[in-house]
Amino acid sequence: QVQLVESGGGLVQAGGSLRLSCAASGSIFSIKAMGWYRQAPGKQRELVAINISGGGTNYPDSVRGRFTISRDNDKNTMTLQMNSLKPEDTAVYFCYVVSGVRQYWGQGTQVTVSS
Repeated sequence: QVQLVESGGGLVQAGGSLRLSCAASGSIFSIKAMGWYRQAPGKQRELVAINISGGGTNYPDSVRGRFTISRDNDKNTMTLQMNSLKPEDTAVYFCYVVSGVRQYWGQGTQVTVSS
């Protein structure tokens, strides 16, 4: 089992920045991908950023150029730097890891952007 703990959510004004962190612990091996998803009220969960081990990083158009994902493979941590935040970025953000053949999710952290 892998446990994921997010931190760094909160309330920010439009145009501001937040930095989310995710720490992975437990039976971690062969991490194939680490990333972030978000879910706004009444909407489906959507990809925010994902880093593929040995591959690249992908962002949807909605956040590209504003959000940056980074990983520390030695510490099994990941961050999401979010700049130029917009009210439509308001959502619960989830850390996501693929380890071996299994997928794991964090409990989520709320990000609220006021206009």
